[in-house]
Amino acid sequence: MMIDFRFGNKRFYDDKRFKHGFRKSGDFTLLESELLSLYGETMRALDAGEMMPEGQQEQHFLLVCSKQLEAGTKLEKIWTKYKDLAYSRRRFHTLNSRSKSQVDNLENEDETFVTEDG
Repeated sequence: MMIDFRFGNKRFYDDKRFKHGFRKSGDFTLLESELLSLYGETMRALDAGEMMPEGQQEQHFLLVCSKQLEAGTKLEKIWTKYKDLAYSRRRFHTLNSRSKSQVDNLENEDETFVTEDG
C-alpha cells in the first residue's frame, strides 16, 4: 500500500466523539485507528480548507470530501467512515423493549382503569 499523503503535525484525536480513542471505540480496526491517528490531522485540515493539497492523493481526497468522487484509497475510506460515525446520530440499543411512548400509554391506561364492581 503506497501512501503519498503527508503525516499530521501531531497525532489526531477526537476526545469529544471518541472519548476512549479510536481503538477502543469498536468502530475501527487496529489498522484504521492507527492510520487515522497518523494522517487524521492532515485529512481534517484538508477537509476544513486550512491546508492546500500537495500531490495527487491529497487532491483526490478533496474531491472525495466534496462528494464529487467515491472513496477509493484506504485513507479516503477511513475518513469517510470517521465522518459518518462522528457527525451522524448514534443509535443506542437497550435491553428494555418498550419505547418511551409505550410506557407513557401504559401509565395513562392505569389512570383510566375501571373495575367491574363499580
